[in-house]
Amino acid sequence: MTLAPMTPLAALPSPSTAVWQLGPVPVRAYALCIIVGIVVACVVTEYRLRRRGVAPGAVLDIAVWAVPTGIVGARLYHVITSPEKYFGAGGEPLKAFAIWEGGLGIWGAVAGGALGAWIAARQLGIPLTVVADALAPGLPLAQAVGRLGNWFNNELYGGRTSLPWGLEVHVMDPDHPGHALRDDAGNPVLLPGLYQPTFLYEALWNIGVAALVFLLDRKLRFGRGRAFALYVMGYTAGRFWIELMRTDEANHILGLRLNVWTAALVFLGALVYFVRVRGPREYLVPVGVPAAPVPPAGGDVSQVDLSAREAGPRPVAPEGYRVVSEEQFHAYRETGVVPEEEPAAEPAAGTESGHAADETVESTVAGSADAAGERPAAGGAVDRADATAASPADRDS
Repeated sequence: MTLAPMTPLAALPSPSTAVWQLGPVPVRAYALCIIVGIVVACVVTEYRLRRRGVAPGAVLDIAVWAVPTGIVGARLYHVITSPEKYFGAGGEPLKAFAIWEGGLGIWGAVAGGALGAWIAARQLGIPLTVVADALAPGLPLAQAVGRLGNWFNNELYGGRTSLPWGLEVHVMDPDHPGHALRDDAGNPVLLPGLYQPTFLYEALWNIGVAALVFLLDRKLRFGRGRAFALYVMGYTAGRFWIELMRTDEANHILGLRLNVWTAALVFLGALVYFVRVRGPREYLVPVGVPAAPVPPAGGDVSQVDLSAREAGPRPVAPEGYRVVSEEQFHAYRETGVVPEEEPAAEPAAGTESGHAADETVESTVAGSADAAGERPAAGGAVDRADATAASPADRDS
């Protein structure tokens, strides 16, 4: 008896071209997907930062630092964990800079991006945890878009499969990067059979993680970086099983791909942070700007000055921000009055001298402000802009 060959009834095609020439300039699908993903993350983060009291446009100041450092970190992770491709026998060291050909590690991207975001957050006076929680749903969406670049590059697929969504994979031409190898008739050459589209699994998983973070954060109102920790747990849980399906070249430790171990360790770290760290969602009010006028009912005071386009001098960006409770924040949005700072806790026994010293410093600062003709900010004490702007970031660093 002869078995008939198993011919799949359906399959997912792969692009045979990942680079197009716009005159002398190559336009690479992988780079376009990365750029679109960054834009998506910025839009989501901007929306969420505004709802926490940050002035419009702050996400651009953060992205200026976070995006380059994230790309550098992503490439460094890839090169360090796959050095033989660039520095081994037959390796090409200059290829370490060819990020458009693929090879960006998300682990390095998050670490590098966090470093850049920390630098920008300190400059803006925004706690890093506020930035991280605002970014939490946007980052997996950006990753989902970026995975489409792997589809164009015909990479990051799994083992053979007969599933109807099995992926056709082209043999890419090493002498013509970004284009499939072609036979004598000019047709693109395919690898035999169909393969698991692991890039697609990860993209869909990331969309689910984004939805999970958004919905749980909306219901439970996470603070102090816990929304970001939830994203990390969700992403690494999916990356763990998806990595086990992949068949592309990778370094192994104890029989498992390096990224499997990385996903497991990062998941545990995020879980410990999520369980141990507690605190309400952080809201911010500006420091170092005049009190905003009261807007019409339902308006957002935190955005009035910075988004106004009336004639006159341009509004001054805040020198920093102060963390307040949700009730104080909503009262500020309704009235335009910056809430008073919470009084310092009573000192423990034996610390009266330190408390007196603090009062002396505060009265000296207030006296200097009065002598210069400046009135104290709402709250009774003069805002110490430099200290206020830096202290939230210092607490989170």
